[in-house]
Amino acid sequence: MTALAVLFVSVGVFFLLAGAIGLLRFPDFYTRMHAAGKCDTLGSFLVFLGLAVYQGLDLLSLRILLIGIFVFLTSPTATHAIAWAAYRNQVVLKTERPDA
Repeated sequence: MTALAVLFVSVGVFFLLAGAIGLLRFPDFYTRMHAAGKCDTLGSFLVFLGLAVYQGLDLLSLRILLIGIFVFLTSPTATHAIAWAAYRNQVVLKTERPDA
């Protein structure tokens, strides 16, 4: 069970790191929101899942899973709301390519 927990946490940290790199590398607000929304949701859920597997079957692991499910459901909703607010406030989309 420890190896499975380490696998879940490692893959989750990989996705969190990929999301952080996406925030630094992508050119505009909308693509950065995409990286943050997708990678952080999956990464945090996998980390919580790994922590619950490592804890074993008890009340604390159930609480950890409930927190993970809450983050898994609310993070995309919050990302969508922020992106929609940016669209309504006419945040500029960068359309030019640097290599063109």
